[in-house]
Amino acid sequence: METVEHQGRLVEVQLRGKAPWGFTLRGGTEHKEPLVITKVEEGSCAAAVRLQVGDELVGVNSVILCGSRQEAISLVKSSHKTLALVLRR
Repeated sequence: METVEHQGRLVEVQLRGKAPWGFTLRGGTEHKEPLVITKVEEGSCAAAVRLQVGDELVGVNSVILCGSRQEAISLVKSSHKTLALVLRR
């Protein structure tokens, strides 16, 4: 399911499995930067849904993020079996 937005294309993906999901996140309001995927592990759940380095994380499990890395990590860690992400490409 994809929608279009003015500042880039929003893409929704759903990872299935369990942690670790296979991606690394950098940035956040704490660092005055957007939340960006910096690494995708080969063969991981993240790779299976084609997460890309440079994707900006804007939502986790139906929660639109305020930009805080801690908030994003907390939501990701609380996910069991499925993880729904909204990304800006």
